Amino acid sequence: MASNFLSRAYDSDIFYSFSRSPTAIISAVVALAIFIGAVFAPLIAPHNPFDLATLDLLDANIPPIWNPEGDPRFILGTDDQGRDVLSAILYGSRISLLVGFASVIFALVLGVSLGLISGYAGGRVDSVIMRIADIQLSFPAILIALLIDGIARGLLPRDSHDSLSLYVLIFAIGISGWVQYARTVRGATMVERNKEYVQAARLIGMGPFLILRRHVLPNVLGPVLVIATIHLAIAIITEATLSFLGVGIPPTTPSLGTLIRIGNSYLFSGDWWISIFPGVALVLLALSVNLLGDWLRDALNPKLR
Repeated sequence: MASNFLSRAYDSDIFYSFSRSPTAIISAVVALAIFIGAVFAPLIAPHNPFDLATLDLLDANIPPIWNPEGDPRFILGTDDQGRDVLSAILYGSRISLLVGFASVIFALVLGVSLGLISGYAGGRVDSVIMRIADIQLSFPAILIALLIDGIARGLLPRDSHDSLSLYVLIFAIGISGWVQYARTVRGATMVERNKEYVQAARLIGMGPFLILRRHVLPNVLGPVLVIATIHLAIAIITEATLSFLGVGIPPTTPSLGTLIRIGNSYLFSGDWWISIFPGVALVLLALSVNLLGDWLRDALNPKLR
């Protein structure tokens, strides 16, 4: 069964398009390398940057290994607390990817559900959902995320801010990104609901929920996958922006955005590596995912085949 699946995947148009696109291949390799480094950070990282017992302030602000003042123990140098920058990037990528994937899944489920309901029901339900979407589109996503994060911090007890910051951040980024899914799925659902197979399902007495889940949903997932891929890069950048502004992940468990913010304070003092290397990792991650999203959009577009 596995061999049949691999054979079909190898002979598919998607794999053919991927194998003929050097940009997609390079982007996939870069994204996969960062993903593997993040997942296996405890095994790959030379040090544990979150273990306070292993940190030494005497190791603070050591330059990269190729600098005459560098230390072989720290390939990319250390930050102001003596943490290994390479290890911090590997562990920070885990948090950035976790927030990115979780917020995209949350936005996808919410947006697809509302899009299906809006496109299939129509009438007042459609008007209410789309007017809410239009209002949200009037504001930048980062502003929506900042607003939700601020409200959550005001409502939650102060001593629970750090422990709940990850969940608040995922919710804030997810809420700010559901509109694109809803509008796309709504348009596709309005087309699918008038087709013969949906009419036949109604005639045999199938309920709206089963029609949407079994028949309409599989036929509207193509554009959703493209949006999700591109939204992943946006979510990672949004998380980095919020963390850079100091309203994201706490400094005790830094993401890439927090590492950039910490290094920004030392950028003009000559300790450039504290900020530059996490910034390069963030750019490579976002760029590779974006390029994969662009390739997937073209590969799934029958007009471009």
